[in-house]
Amino acid sequence: MTDIIKNLLKQSNKLHWTTVLTERAIIALIGFCTVIAIGDYLYGMWIAQSVVLADLFMLFIFAEVVAMIGAFYNTERIPVTLPIIIAITALCRLIVLHSKEMESLDLIAEAGAIFILAGSAYLMSLKDKLSLEKLAKTKKSG
Repeated sequence: MTDIIKNLLKQSNKLHWTTVLTERAIIALIGFCTVIAIGDYLYGMWIAQSVVLADLFMLFIFAEVVAMIGAFYNTERIPVTLPIIIAITALCRLIVLHSKEMESLDLIAEAGAIFILAGSAYLMSLKDKLSLEKLAKTKKSG
Protein backbone atom coordinates (compact mmCIF):
# COMPACT_ATOMS: atom_id res chain seq x y z
CA MET A 1 0.00 0.00 0.00
CA THR A 2 2.80 2.41 0.82
CA ASP A 3 4.39 1.70 -2.58
CA ILE A 4 1.17 2.73 -4.32
CA ILE A 5 1.04 5.97 -2.36
CA LYS A 6 4.73 6.65 -3.05
CA ASN A 7 4.15 6.11 -6.80
CA LEU A 8 1.17 8.46 -6.70
CA LEU A 9 3.20 11.14 -5.01
CA LYS A 10 6.59 10.85 -6.72
CA GLN A 11 5.79 13.35 -9.51
CA SER A 12 4.18 15.89 -7.22
CA ASN A 13 6.88 16.71 -4.69
CA LYS A 14 5.94 20.42 -4.67
CA LEU A 15 2.46 19.80 -3.23
CA HIS A 16 1.55 18.35 0.13
CA TRP A 17 0.58 14.68 -0.10
CA THR A 18 -2.92 15.37 1.19
CA THR A 19 -3.51 17.79 -1.68
CA VAL A 20 -2.33 15.27 -4.26
CA LEU A 21 -4.40 12.39 -2.86
CA THR A 22 -7.49 14.57 -2.44
CA GLU A 23 -7.23 15.77 -6.03
CA ARG A 24 -6.85 12.21 -7.31
CA ALA A 25 -9.76 11.00 -5.18
CA ILE A 26 -12.04 13.75 -6.45
CA ILE A 27 -11.08 13.08 -10.08
CA ALA A 28 -11.72 9.35 -9.52
CA LEU A 29 -15.10 10.17 -7.97
CA ILE A 30 -15.97 12.32 -10.98
CA GLY A 31 -15.06 9.38 -13.23
CA PHE A 32 -17.17 6.97 -11.22
CA CYS A 33 -20.16 9.33 -11.21
CA THR A 34 -19.73 9.91 -14.95
CA VAL A 35 -19.94 6.16 -15.62
CA ILE A 36 -23.11 5.98 -13.51
CA ALA A 37 -24.58 8.97 -15.37
CA ILE A 38 -23.77 7.36 -18.72
CA GLY A 39 -25.53 4.17 -17.70
CA ASP A 40 -28.55 6.10 -16.43
CA TYR A 41 -28.74 8.16 -19.61
CA LEU A 42 -28.46 5.09 -21.85
CA TYR A 43 -31.15 3.38 -19.79
CA GLY A 44 -33.42 6.40 -20.28
CA MET A 45 -32.82 6.27 -24.03
CA TRP A 46 -33.60 2.55 -24.00
CA ILE A 47 -36.85 3.10 -22.12
CA ALA A 48 -37.85 5.97 -24.45
CA GLN A 49 -37.00 3.79 -27.48
CA SER A 50 -35.57 6.82 -29.30
CA VAL A 51 -32.32 8.61 -29.93
CA VAL A 52 -32.43 12.28 -30.86
CA LEU A 53 -29.68 14.75 -31.67
CA ALA A 54 -29.68 16.15 -28.12
CA ASP A 55 -28.96 12.62 -26.84
CA LEU A 56 -25.94 12.35 -29.09
CA PHE A 57 -24.65 15.70 -27.84
CA MET A 58 -25.06 14.46 -24.26
CA LEU A 59 -23.17 11.26 -25.01
CA PHE A 60 -20.42 13.34 -26.59
CA ILE A 61 -20.23 15.45 -23.42
CA PHE A 62 -19.87 12.25 -21.38
CA ALA A 63 -17.09 11.07 -23.72
CA GLU A 64 -15.26 14.38 -23.29
CA VAL A 65 -15.48 14.17 -19.50
CA VAL A 66 -14.03 10.66 -19.61
CA ALA A 67 -11.26 11.91 -21.94
CA MET A 68 -10.51 14.76 -19.56
CA ILE A 69 -10.16 12.32 -16.66
CA GLY A 70 -7.92 10.09 -18.76
CA ALA A 71 -5.78 13.07 -19.73
CA PHE A 72 -5.39 14.00 -16.07
CA TYR A 73 -4.17 10.55 -15.07
CA ASN A 74 -1.91 10.34 -18.13
CA THR A 75 -0.28 13.79 -17.96
CA GLU A 76 -0.92 14.90 -14.35
CA ARG A 77 -2.76 17.99 -15.60
CA ILE A 78 -6.08 18.83 -17.22
CA PRO A 79 -5.70 20.50 -20.62
CA VAL A 80 -7.72 23.73 -20.57
CA THR A 81 -9.10 23.08 -24.04
CA LEU A 82 -11.10 20.03 -22.94
CA PRO A 83 -13.43 21.89 -20.55
CA ILE A 84 -13.85 24.57 -23.23
CA ILE A 85 -14.89 21.92 -25.75
CA ILE A 86 -17.32 20.47 -23.20
CA ALA A 87 -18.84 23.94 -22.72
CA ILE A 88 -19.19 24.41 -26.48
CA THR A 89 -20.92 21.04 -26.80
CA ALA A 90 -23.24 21.85 -23.89
CA LEU A 91 -24.22 25.17 -25.49
CA CYS A 92 -24.86 23.43 -28.83
CA ARG A 93 -27.07 20.93 -27.02
CA LEU A 94 -29.05 23.76 -25.43
CA ILE A 95 -29.53 25.41 -28.81
CA VAL A 96 -30.75 22.15 -30.32
CA LEU A 97 -33.11 21.50 -27.40
CA HIS A 98 -34.57 25.00 -27.02
CA SER A 99 -34.11 26.79 -30.34
CA LYS A 100 -37.80 26.72 -31.27
CA GLU A 101 -38.94 28.35 -28.02
CA MET A 102 -35.89 30.58 -27.64
CA GLU A 103 -35.90 34.33 -28.19
CA SER A 104 -33.74 35.36 -31.13
CA LEU A 105 -31.46 37.50 -28.94
CA ASP A 106 -30.88 34.56 -26.61
CA LEU A 107 -30.00 32.40 -29.60
CA ILE A 108 -27.56 35.04 -30.84
CA ALA A 109 -26.05 35.30 -27.34
CA GLU A 110 -25.51 31.55 -27.12
CA ALA A 111 -24.02 31.46 -30.61
CA GLY A 112 -21.73 34.34 -29.59
CA ALA A 113 -20.67 32.43 -26.49
CA ILE A 114 -19.82 29.44 -28.69
CA PHE A 115 -17.77 31.70 -30.95
CA ILE A 116 -15.87 33.17 -27.98
CA LEU A 117 -15.23 29.71 -26.52
CA ALA A 118 -14.03 28.43 -29.91
CA GLY A 119 -11.60 31.35 -30.14
CA SER A 120 -10.41 30.63 -26.61
CA ALA A 121 -9.85 26.96 -27.41
CA TYR A 122 -7.87 27.94 -30.49
CA LEU A 123 -5.70 30.38 -28.54
CA MET A 124 -5.08 27.81 -25.81
CA SER A 125 -4.08 25.20 -28.39
CA LEU A 126 -1.57 27.70 -29.83
CA LYS A 127 -0.21 28.31 -26.32
CA ASP A 128 0.16 24.56 -25.76
CA LYS A 129 1.94 24.19 -29.10
CA LEU A 130 4.36 27.00 -28.22
CA SER A 131 4.96 25.49 -24.78
CA LEU A 132 5.75 22.08 -26.29
CA GLU A 133 8.13 23.67 -28.81
CA LYS A 134 9.88 25.56 -26.00
CA LEU A 135 10.17 22.34 -23.97
CA ALA A 136 11.68 20.50 -26.95
CA LYS A 137 14.25 23.29 -27.47
CA THR A 138 15.14 23.19 -23.78
CA LYS A 139 15.69 19.43 -23.90
CA LYS A 140 17.92 19.74 -27.00
CA SER A 141 20.09 22.44 -25.48
CA GLY A 142 20.24 20.75 -22.03
